[in-house]
Amino acid sequence: MEDLTGFQRDLLYVIAGADQPSGQDIKDEVESYYSSDINHGRLYPNLDTLVNKGFVEKGELDRRTNYYAITDEGNTAIQERREWESQYVDP
Repeated sequence: MEDLTGFQRDLLYVIAGADQPSGQDIKDEVESYYSSDINHGRLYPNLDTLVNKGFVEKGELDRRTNYYAITDEGNTAIQERREWESQYVDP
């Protein structure tokens, strides 16, 4: 997880907190947090990176819509990150 960008980590957290969100669902949530538009050219390559690293699984909801789901490896990476962060931030 240490080689992910902050944006990729944010995507990972959004996916972990949802039940098989679509790319559009993820985009909407991240746009809400960032208070700015996220274009497809930024979103989908970063989602693909998370898939390629094994943190996220990608599947088809229908012919036009994919879903994303956190993997065990992704959950482990989040837990390890939270443990690392807790060293520096008071609970």
